[in-house]
Amino acid sequence: MAEANYSITSVGPGDRYMKTLVEDLLEKEGIHLDKNLDYTAAMLDDDYNVIATGSCFGNTLRCMAVSSDHQGEALMNDIVSHLIEYQFSRGNYHIFLYTKCNTALFFNSLGFKEIARMEECNIVFMENKRTGFRDYLENLKKETLAQLQEMDFDKAKAYEAKLQNETESASGANTVEASGLKVSAIVMNANPFTLGHRYLVEKAMENCDILHLFMVSEDASLVPFSVRRKLIEEGTADLKGIIYHDSGSYIISSATFPAYFQKGDNAVIKSQAGIDLHVFEGIAKKLLINSRFVGDEPTSLVTGIYNDIMSEALPKAGIECHIVPRKEHDGKTISASAVRKAIHDGELDSIKDLVPETTYKYFTSDEAKSVIEKIISETDVIHY
Repeated sequence: MAEANYSITSVGPGDRYMKTLVEDLLEKEGIHLDKNLDYTAAMLDDDYNVIATGSCFGNTLRCMAVSSDHQGEALMNDIVSHLIEYQFSRGNYHIFLYTKCNTALFFNSLGFKEIARMEECNIVFMENKRTGFRDYLENLKKETLAQLQEMDFDKAKAYEAKLQNETESASGANTVEASGLKVSAIVMNANPFTLGHRYLVEKAMENCDILHLFMVSEDASLVPFSVRRKLIEEGTADLKGIIYHDSGSYIISSATFPAYFQKGDNAVIKSQAGIDLHVFEGIAKKLLINSRFVGDEPTSLVTGIYNDIMSEALPKAGIECHIVPRKEHDGKTISASAVRKAIHDGELDSIKDLVPETTYKYFTSDEAKSVIEKIISETDVIHY
């Protein structure tokens, strides 16, 4: 605990004075103020100066700093304890954090385990579960094997055998490739599932034997995950060799990539995209994935930056990166944003040529009324 009896208070979203003091402290300590925050705490001295701070977003801790004038007083321990207690109070028990490379050891002493780091951005991504990421990888492997057992063709059986016998080694992806198996991945939000998403899956399937389709499972989109998953599975049910996964907290989530859902500047997008891809590399190694397919992005800033970083980073990890040109209709690219915009503007009939029959059937059913109302009520339905 701290040597003095300093108080910790929450900083309300409208408290401009206190927010300025927090931002000043972060700047002095060389920390970028993250725009993606939903709770901020400040530790005050007797003169009401902010001497330590920390924030949350979703199930993450971020923007933590102690004034250089108070180093050695164990104030960070108090800030972290306060933030963890706050997270527990809102039901978040699996907690992630970002910190600088030179402070990762400190957070390790508080029970946080490193998942990935980007030395060039001075960022380390950690979690409070000692075997959290390892357990996640094991679960991915188990559900992969379970779905492979339902597939009755030679390549699926060969992949199943390879996964069961493969040990953790740096040569994992290369080994499966050498055996003649092409194992690919797509990460898809599908908000909602369109003919563009379907086209990307088809292109991937033309160039691989097995496709891992990771569905972004965090409910931070206008179309709920339960609906997105249903539409993805229904819209690809006729294709052989797809293994479906919920992404969980480790792929494009408020933990790894909040800027995907909330606006952030380019530097934040780049650093979070880099962390997300480092995590994906660990997943690819576990599942012997040797390529990833993604649609090109002419309109979305965040996805465009993500694709640029992916095309450079994945080949360095031995994973091919294929950026597929978007499917078009009437000279315009098909996108989930365009579908949401049509729904928002009351032009439901116009989406018929942009989505699979299963998606159109859903949005013209009574089941979709609440989702449509939610889309219509939004001011901006375009993915920036």
